[in-house]
Amino acid sequence: MRNAEEGPPRGGPEHEGGPGFGPGRGHRGPGGPRRGGPRGGGFGRPGGWQQAELPPADDAADWFTGRLPSDWFTGPASVSVDREEIIVVGELPPVGSPAAGEEPAGAQSEAAAAGRISRFREDTRAERMKIAAEAEARYGRKVAWGAQLGSTRVLFTHLSVPVMTRLRQPERQVLDTLVDAGVARSRSEALAWAVNLVGQHTEEWLASLREAMSEVDKLRAQGPDL
Repeated sequence: MRNAEEGPPRGGPEHEGGPGFGPGRGHRGPGGPRRGGPRGGGFGRPGGWQQAELPPADDAADWFTGRLPSDWFTGPASVSVDREEIIVVGELPPVGSPAAGEEPAGAQSEAAAAGRISRFREDTRAERMKIAAEAEARYGRKVAWGAQLGSTRVLFTHLSVPVMTRLRQPERQVLDTLVDAGVARSRSEALAWAVNLVGQHTEEWLASLREAMSEVDKLRAQGPDL
């Protein structure tokens, strides 16, 4: 699968929402006070893996399914959520699709797919910015977009978030081996490659872990306020 990532790593015209939005912060309405969660002092759970206070986003996929225009994608969009960002990616109708009012064009070429995705990006920019602003107000996270056509997948402007860590020599040697072998250009790129590889091979386990953590959040929310 071809994965083309474009645009500056932080912000951009499709990351709209104003300076009051972002991870680890509540947001202010016009002239209004800072909004917090039900326990005061912000959103989400105190401490733990999610140190920032954020509103829950468990229903984000359902919200986007109901909010997105029905003629954008061939099916429900894929919606992924973390502490900083929501990424929405949908499958576009094939080039020459009768549904798009065009003559069938036969097998999809990579160039045709890239052209269709580029057209979708420009034609829907204003509406996507509007939807993103609504979602950012609801979930307190930036919204990024992408589109896929066949094996061509393009992410539009999206966040690249630095993660600080300390590694001992054996871990550093693993990263340096990846760099020396040409798998990655730097230690940071090697670390990102390793995280991606672990995610691919432990997807089922990670999904179970996230589900268990979600149940903990629900039980915590049912507890008494202090």
